[in-house]
Amino acid sequence: MRARPGLRTPVLTVLLVAALVVLLAPGRALAMNKPDFQLPFACGERWEASTRPTHSPSALSVDWNRDAHDLGHPVVADAPGVVTSVVNLGDTSYGRYVVVDHGGGWTTLHAHLLRAFVTVGQRVDQGQVIARLGNSGGSTGPHLHYEQRLDRSDRHAVFNGVRLHYNSWVRSRNCGDVAVVGDWNGDRRSDVGVFARQPSAGVYRERLPDGTRFVASFGRPTDQPVVGDWNGDGQTDLGAFDPTTATFTLQTASGAGRTLAFGSPGAQPIAGDWDGDGRTDVGVFRPSTHTFSLRFPNGTVSTRVLGTAGSLPVAGDWDGDGRFEVGVYDPATTTFTLATAGGGTESIRYGTHTSVPTVGFWTRDTITDLGVWDRRTATFSKRLGPHRTTTITFGRPR
Repeated sequence: MRARPGLRTPVLTVLLVAALVVLLAPGRALAMNKPDFQLPFACGERWEASTRPTHSPSALSVDWNRDAHDLGHPVVADAPGVVTSVVNLGDTSYGRYVVVDHGGGWTTLHAHLLRAFVTVGQRVDQGQVIARLGNSGGSTGPHLHYEQRLDRSDRHAVFNGVRLHYNSWVRSRNCGDVAVVGDWNGDRRSDVGVFARQPSAGVYRERLPDGTRFVASFGRPTDQPVVGDWNGDGQTDLGAFDPTTATFTLQTASGAGRTLAFGSPGAQPIAGDWDGDGRTDVGVFRPSTHTFSLRFPNGTVSTRVLGTAGSLPVAGDWDGDGRFEVGVYDPATTTFTLATAGGGTESIRYGTHTSVPTVGFWTRDTITDLGVWDRRTATFSKRLGPHRTTTITFGRPR
């Protein structure tokens, strides 16, 4: 395996996942179906959570501030969910705000935003950027107004299983893993990995077939991971996508990153070999129009409409012709819908309702196989055929 100078360090010890201890309020247990809410800010950031008796609509609401540079700061999803409202009330009330439905009657509201990067019906994952902090509506200064609601009624905010102590400083533990797949050693078979949202950086953790593990810092904790063989040497390289600026940062042979602006803010990144030249190209999926835009090496762009606002994008060589096509995954129905070269689609059911898609070349043939990563068990399930699956656990469950 070719080494990458200064990038990866073997992990010599097995990473242990600590058991989550849920702290209960005196005399009252938290609802069993309550989402695992984390702060609506990046891993490791420290914010002040304030309220007051006259806080509208409830003293259980939270106003978040940190310093004089809060305006425009990224706001991230506190738990997985579906966006149900993206509203602009102008100079009154909440101003620009976003509501996310987390299931079981639980919703969260994020108000006084500068800009929202999500659309109604879109699925968001914990730690994913959804907006920029602002000063819109009836706000008297930049801050994030935040509410946790059960059946539309405000509840005492809880983060990481612990009831919030209002008017105190809190550190974000919104540090979950995001599943990734790549050929880390150039053996023409895909391996599993995760992009860990760590304080001040994104960290790729890769697992080789023999169990060897490598780690490499690349990107920021608010970036979305994207990987591919950018130089055509047969080994997967790292990358990151900033959804607030629609900018890719792609790893070079020296380990540095080259930037490429493509798409629009709020888009979701994808990567694939669109022209069959052996090098991975970039693309984006725009949930608001469920449109793929694929960038070819000469700068031309091809588009394809597929799926819905809630679809999760994928790309792969579904027929083995050397050219990648796009596809979408719907966790609600556990269904992949794959675009075919002739303009049609093929649908295959696979996964669970808590799965995200992770496709790859699990065998040494030229056809991309389907797969999923279940975020609750941190288990990759690789589909090797209609009735054959292999699994591997890697990453931290959440």
